[in-house]
Amino acid sequence: MTSTKSETQSRSLFLPEELLASTGFLLARVGYGIKLRMMEELEAAGFTGYQYGVLAFLGEGATKTQASIADVLGLDRSQLVGELDDLEARGLVERRRDPHDRRRHMVTLTSSGKRQLVKLRAIVKRIDDAFLEPLDEDTRKQLHDTLLRVACSHDIRYKRDL
Repeated sequence: MTSTKSETQSRSLFLPEELLASTGFLLARVGYGIKLRMMEELEAAGFTGYQYGVLAFLGEGATKTQASIADVLGLDRSQLVGELDDLEARGLVERRRDPHDRRRHMVTLTSSGKRQLVKLRAIVKRIDDAFLEPLDEDTRKQLHDTLLRVACSHDIRYKRDL
């Protein structure tokens, strides 16, 4: 049986087997796809990925120093200042000098910031659900647990005390 020109052309669009056999390649490509979609949708909502990270970190309830936010999110401290300036101008976070160390600024989430975080979480959940749609709930949990275990072995910021 001979292949038609159309079949040959469409096969040439498939990724090579060597790449499909690489877990790292697949993780990177899927991760990149999710990242692009997140960036597009967060930007459409008026936020950067970094700003979502700040709001999510503060959403865990504690007041944080600017330095700790930068360190946990892996941001340059000067870059974080710009992100916080924007969030503060929009009334989503509040910065105050640390009463125990006037050199530090403490950052908290405002009630408006909490409401906005709920909206951003819905965007992130919708994107997660869209990308993971082919997987049932048990498989999603297994994938998450496995990725978290790999992440924990390479970066202490992912670890949790259980």
